[in-house]
Amino acid sequence: MEINRTCLPENYSASFFLEISEKCPEGFLVALNSDRVVGYIMCRLERGFSEISRFRLAKKGHIVSVAVLPEYRRKGVATELVRRAGKGLVEKEAEECFLEVRISNKPAQELYRKLGFEETRSIPFYYQNGEGATVMCKALP
Repeated sequence: MEINRTCLPENYSASFFLEISEKCPEGFLVALNSDRVVGYIMCRLERGFSEISRFRLAKKGHIVSVAVLPEYRRKGVATELVRRAGKGLVEKEAEECFLEVRISNKPAQELYRKLGFEETRSIPFYYQNGEGATVMCKALP
C-alpha cells in the first residue's frame, strides 16, 4: 500500500488489496530488494467479452495495478512482475490479459508493447482527474 500511495494517484484500500490477493494469489506478486518491497503487481480474473476477438466471451486476466519505487525503475522490475503474473494467470486458465494505462504514460505503454501487448481501445475520462486510458491486451498461451 505504501508503494501504491508513493507511485500512483489512485490509491486502493487495504480490503481491496486483500480481496485481490486472496482471489488470485498467482497474479499478486511483490518484488523484493533484500527485505524491502520495491514493487508490486496485482491482477484479478474476470469473465467477459474478449479484447481480442469481439463478441466472444473469454476468461481474462486484468492487471489492476503495477508500481515500482522510482529508484528501482528501468531495472527490469516491472517487466519481470508482468511476466511472472502472466504465467500465474495462465495457470488459472486465463486466455488473455488486459490493462488500462494513462494516455500520457508513454513509458508504461512502451513497456507493455515490448511485452507483447497491443492497444485495443481507449476509454475517455477513465481516471479521477479526467484523463483517458488506453486499453492494452495480449493473448496468453
